[in-house]
Amino acid sequence: MKISDKQLELVNGRIDALVEADSFYGKKLKAAGVKHVSDAEEFEQLPFSEKSDLREAYPLGLMTAPEEKIVRIHSSSGTTGLPVIIPYTAKDVDDWAIMFKRCYEYAGVTNKDRIQITPGYGLWTAGIGFQNGAEKLGAMTVPMGPGNTEKQIQMMIDMKTTVLCSTSSYALLLAEEIEKRGIQDKIHLKKGIMGSERWSQKMRDKIQSVLGIELFDIYGLTEIYGPGIGINCPGETGMHIWDDYLYVEIIDPQTGKNLPDGEWGEIVITTLVKEGAPLIRYRTHDMSRIIPDKCHCGRDYPMIDVIKGRTDDMMKIKGVNVFPNQIEEILARFEELNSEYQIRISHLDGKDTMRIYVEAKSGSYDFQEVGGRFAEAVKSKIGFTPIVKVVEIGVLPRSEKKAKRVIDERYDSE
Repeated sequence: MKISDKQLELVNGRIDALVEADSFYGKKLKAAGVKHVSDAEEFEQLPFSEKSDLREAYPLGLMTAPEEKIVRIHSSSGTTGLPVIIPYTAKDVDDWAIMFKRCYEYAGVTNKDRIQITPGYGLWTAGIGFQNGAEKLGAMTVPMGPGNTEKQIQMMIDMKTTVLCSTSSYALLLAEEIEKRGIQDKIHLKKGIMGSERWSQKMRDKIQSVLGIELFDIYGLTEIYGPGIGINCPGETGMHIWDDYLYVEIIDPQTGKNLPDGEWGEIVITTLVKEGAPLIRYRTHDMSRIIPDKCHCGRDYPMIDVIKGRTDDMMKIKGVNVFPNQIEEILARFEELNSEYQIRISHLDGKDTMRIYVEAKSGSYDFQEVGGRFAEAVKSKIGFTPIVKVVEIGVLPRSEKKAKRVIDERYDSE
C-alpha cells in the first residue's frame, strides 16, 4: 500500500509546520535537509521517530501548534522512564472524536445504545477517548472509569448497559464475576469494544460465551491520538485504519525497510492532519500486517491484521528469543486449560529459568499430567523445557487495567 498523492500533500503540510515550529522532529528534518517529499520513495527515506525521541522532548518539545491553540495534553504512563506529553488542539480533539464515532458505527453501535466506559480517565487517553466518540455519536454514556467491580455490575444492570468498553483483562474479570453470581439473565450487553492490550482467542471465547456479546478490537496509542484510530468489522479480524487521518506502513523491525502488503512486520504511523504534535514515521513496535484483500463490508479503508505482539515483548532466555504469543498459541490447543497464564523468568545458580503458570478449567483434571504435556509442547516450540505449574481457575491475578503476563525477576536485585 503506497502513500497516495493526497496523503503526500498532507505530509508536506505537516513537514512545513514541524520545521517552522522547530520541534524535536522539525530539528531532525532540518538536520536531514528535508523540506519536501515528492513521491513514495522520498517519503520512505524520511527518518523514523521513536518513543525515546518523544521522551527527550519532555515536557512540551513536541508542541507544534502555538500554545494558545493547545486545549489539552495527554500522557503515556511513564512506567519505563519519563512520560511522553502529547499536546492537542481543539481540531485534534474533534478529529479524534470523529474517528472514534466511526469505530462505534463500524461496530453497529447507535445513539440508542448505552455505553459503559471502564478504562481510566485523566492523563491517559483511554476513558476520555471512548467518551468523546460516544458523545459525538449521540449515545448515552455511563462513565465509570476503572475498578469497583461491584458498582460496575450494579450500574450495568440498573442502567441496562448495551455496550461495554474496557481492556480485555477487565472484561474477563467482569465476565467471571457475573458467571460466579449467576446473573447473566440480568445483563443487557450486546457488544464489547476492547482495547489497550493484545488478547488471545481463548480469552475472547471465554468472554463471548459468558456474556453472549459480539466483541470488537479497537486500536490506538497515546502518541497517535489514543484509542479509536481503527476497528474491525463484524465477522472480520482485520481492523480498518482511517487513512484520511493516518498513513500506515509495515517495516522489517531489523532493517527498517518497507515490507509488501500481507507480510508481518512492525507498524509505522504518520499523522496526516494532527496539529498539536504531528508525528512522521512513528515506530509503534506493534506487530501486524496490511491485509491486501478488500473487506467484505465493501468499504475502502485499508485493514491491518490483529496485533500479534510487540517487538519489545521478546524475552531472551537461554539464548532463545521467546514471545508471549508463542505461549498463547500452545495454550489455545489445550481444552483443559483456561486463557490465563503468567510467565516468570529468574536467574539461579548461573542459569535462566522460565516458569509458566496456567489455569485449569476445572479441578477434575490431573494437573501434573496436563502440565507435563504443556511443557513438552512448549519445548517443541521454543527448544527448551520450562517449569510448568497448573493451578486452579481464579488463582492467577485478574486486572482492572492491562494484565501483566511476563515478570522478569533476573534483574530485581541489581
